Amino acid sequence: MKLLHVFVLFFIVNLALGQDRAFVIYNAKGKKVSYKKMVKDLAKADVVLFGELHNNPIAHWLQYEVTKSLAEKKKLILAAEMLERDNQEVLNDYLSGKIDEKQLDSLARLWPNYTTDYAPLVDFAKEHKLEFVAANVPRRYAHQVYKKGLESLDSLPEDEKKWIAKLPIAYDKNLPGYQKMMEMMGGHGGENLPKAQAVKDATMAESIYNAYEKAVKTNEEVEVIHYNGAYHSDNYEGILWYLKKLNPNLEYRTISTVSQENIKELLEENKGKADYIICVDEDMTTTY
Repeated sequence: MKLLHVFVLFFIVNLALGQDRAFVIYNAKGKKVSYKKMVKDLAKADVVLFGELHNNPIAHWLQYEVTKSLAEKKKLILAAEMLERDNQEVLNDYLSGKIDEKQLDSLARLWPNYTTDYAPLVDFAKEHKLEFVAANVPRRYAHQVYKKGLESLDSLPEDEKKWIAKLPIAYDKNLPGYQKMMEMMGGHGGENLPKAQAVKDATMAESIYNAYEKAVKTNEEVEVIHYNGAYHSDNYEGILWYLKKLNPNLEYRTISTVSQENIKELLEENKGKADYIICVDEDMTTTY
């Protein structure tokens, strides 16, 4: 990990263990839950969707800690929104040691906060020889949907369609999450805005499921942990909605991250967002 990341984690640990906590973990009903109890339950799942606030250091720290804890119990596959399908080969080259971090940075489309927030997870996979799935759709296709709709994907060359979930992509405009997106944007972007979100959700779900199925076919007991913005899995929608269409019989768990002024009691509006809700003090520093 980079020095800055280590410093931030050191600060969080000390704050979290002190009298004034930096975060509290709740279950869906708003009852406080210990980290140990949460991890014990997460280990029962086939797929865990860890919803983060992208600039929240508590979420990033707990992603690393949960991953480490689960890896002690089961074989893991890591996956992330922050890496796109057409960068999988480059990511594999980094994981296998064929290229270094500088080459990964130049060859892959890494997020600006990759070094502090996601590199520790990728390096964990590298160190422990775990698969890491670049799960998201390349952003150019999501942008295309935003401009021209889901139907525009049908005319893509066959060799490009492999970067996207199998077409046609199911879409339910009445899902509350997509409705809320429309409301928040005041109608700007039209109906294609939530459709662009849907193509991301569908592709990440398919990437997660394909990795799980491939491992299971080799008789491996495996669990996939996927890191994504909380809005991609909050309220059991988004990625999870598509995963359940692929296989409703798997064991799924979701985590969300929220920010509150008072973390001693979970706000009503944040209850039910996920199986586990990480409630962070809104005064907590951000990573960018």
